[in-house]
Amino acid sequence: MQQKFELRFNKKDISFWASRYDYKGDNIICNVLAPKIQKQKYLTKDDFMLLCRWKSPRPTKQYEKNDDYFIKEVTSIALSTTDPKLSIEILTLLNGVSWPVASVMLHFGKINEYPIIDYRALWSLNIDKPSFYNFELWNDYSNYCKRLSAECNVSMRDLDRALWQYSKEKQK
Repeated sequence: MQQKFELRFNKKDISFWASRYDYKGDNIICNVLAPKIQKQKYLTKDDFMLLCRWKSPRPTKQYEKNDDYFIKEVTSIALSTTDPKLSIEILTLLNGVSWPVASVMLHFGKINEYPIIDYRALWSLNIDKPSFYNFELWNDYSNYCKRLSAECNVSMRDLDRALWQYSKEKQK
């Protein structure tokens, strides 16, 4: 069943909400790590650990169970394929990697192609926190964000920041 996304704020305010975003480590991720990942088309274990802990630090012990070789192989497939289902689902083979964490790897590894999915962004689009994530939800969300990003002439990163920040400030 296709989701009905509805932005809770005026789309003209995306830049405003994005400008209010301030999340620890975001500048390093965007300005140093993302360009490195996009160039090499895979994550090293250090890159992987940094991105995973940035998104969700609690499963750190699970992330650490992944060895360098497996991380490189899985992420190189995810970042090189044109198949969105393979891109996202293969990343969930890595220990501790949930759909939201996998979406972070794609968001920074394939610039302007994929959003980060999480309960805050979904709430800003009038979707309740899902009990589980799956390809259909992620794909519908990604496609909606791509259309909105293009329609409003904003980067996927700014759209992501706006959705997250709006929820942070407005969600009870």
